[in-house]
Amino acid sequence: MKNIDWVRKLTSRKLWTAAASFVSMMIVATGGSESSATQVTALIMAGASVIAYIIGEGLTDMANTGTEASAAEDKSA
Repeated sequence: MKNIDWVRKLTSRKLWTAAASFVSMMIVATGGSESSATQVTALIMAGASVIAYIIGEGLTDMANTGTEASAAEDKSA
């Protein structure tokens, strides 16, 4: 079985768009109003933006930490 790249999956706009679409269609199908479905979709997409930002910043910080440590070791040698 292949390893799943969760970072890539969680930052995928396609995943979050599909999830938001599914939830909003379920709301409408179960008798909810289109207004409610729109609000829930907006909340899901806002949450997805925050998750993608946090993961992206974390990866950037992790990459920069490794680079700065290497540069400091090179200067001290």
